[in-house]
Amino acid sequence: MTNTQLARTPRTRVIVGAVVAAAVAVAGIGVLVAPWAEFSREPLPITAAPPAAASVATCGGPLLAAGRESAAAATVTDAAAQSVVSGASDGVIPASTPLSAVNVSGGVGPLSVIAEPVAGVRTDVAAAGSAHVAESDLRGYAASACTRASMESWLVGGSAATGAADLVVLANPGDVAARVTLTVYGAEGAETPTAGEDLRIAPGAQRVIPLAALALGEASPVIQVTAAEAPVRASLQASITRVLLPGGVDQIAPSVAPVPDLVIPGVEIAQAPGAADASEVPAVLRLLSPAATATATVTVWGTGGQVGDAQSVDLTAGVPLELDLTGLAVGTYAVRVASVAPLTGAVWSTTGFGEGSDFAWFTAADALTTPALVAAPAGPSPRVTLTSSSDADQQVQLIADAGEGTTQEVTVPAGRTVTVSIEENAVYRIVPGGAGLRAAVSYAGTGQLAGYPVPASDVEAASIEVFPR
Repeated sequence: MTNTQLARTPRTRVIVGAVVAAAVAVAGIGVLVAPWAEFSREPLPITAAPPAAASVATCGGPLLAAGRESAAAATVTDAAAQSVVSGASDGVIPASTPLSAVNVSGGVGPLSVIAEPVAGVRTDVAAAGSAHVAESDLRGYAASACTRASMESWLVGGSAATGAADLVVLANPGDVAARVTLTVYGAEGAETPTAGEDLRIAPGAQRVIPLAALALGEASPVIQVTAAEAPVRASLQASITRVLLPGGVDQIAPSVAPVPDLVIPGVEIAQAPGAADASEVPAVLRLLSPAATATATVTVWGTGGQVGDAQSVDLTAGVPLELDLTGLAVGTYAVRVASVAPLTGAVWSTTGFGEGSDFAWFTAADALTTPALVAAPAGPSPRVTLTSSSDADQQVQLIADAGEGTTQEVTVPAGRTVTVSIEENAVYRIVPGGAGLRAAVSYAGTGQLAGYPVPASDVEAASIEVFPR
């Protein structure tokens, strides 16, 4: 009987092992070469709402005067105190704390207005301040909104030409030191001067830099303020002296970051064409397209719609341009600038050019997409201007006492402006009735002119979507 089973010798075990290993290797290669079934899984987002934080609005502070001490021409001192009015939503009474004025001799510093969250919900807050001065070297009325600090700001206005004594004011309301870079856009384009590099703004402090130290002789500057490590509240104090006579003062809050559709509401024209001391340039629009050469279309709106014909202007990248706004009757207007390139801007207007005159810079406003609070400090004939760039009329609510008082319904026609008188030393809540609504507060009186846009609310912080990996 023949035995067909292989003998279990060491040699046969080696041969069998080699055959098995080769089979496994071939199978592995087949696995690598053969196509796998496709399978993908999208990460599941987790929506996280940031914790409610305190709402902080920082003011411009007192009006400042430079060079009053002959022995120390660079010394900056307080010239007039700022009167501040503030309010918050849901009946909350905001607190205020002063910031230290580190390089203002004897300066009291600006106020920072704070509203803490209630029951885990952020509180909306609004504040604004005004000041009046009548001295031999400084005269005029100024009003400005107290705004939140930002990592980037655009200051449109002022001058470093002869007769101007403008000051860049940087305030840090936070607990961490900020480092700031100032880029000046002028006739030669963008430049970061040595005096604007790596400026340290201590926490809870204000710092003042003369504009002449940044752009001596520049007549139409635009300043980009870029902060690192902590946000800052930037503003510009502008003043002018003509033949030894002070010609006005203003505190200029930041304009909007460059956008293709720019709207400047609440522009007050205080001098009629052909007035006794009228200049050929009673109002000027300053524009800047930081990054691209572009053509912009400028239109002016009044209560009856568009005023005059649209104007077309060519902008050179990085170089500010000024356009005269002539022939406008005394009244309140909105200026709209449309371009394919993002731009920013502001309008300068004056009560006159003789003794006792004043001027103001009216800056561009963000659209109000949610209800917003606005404060109106003491001043001559305060009013709020509502401007709609939408294609449909909208019903806007203006509610007194920070939203707790009487409600006034205001119809804002498409493409027009509506001006409503308001009380001084009061806080209102504006409830938009649609898209494209912008608002501003303005003041106009004999030898007094001021205005500022209504800041958009940041209370409803957007939720954050986190994608785990």
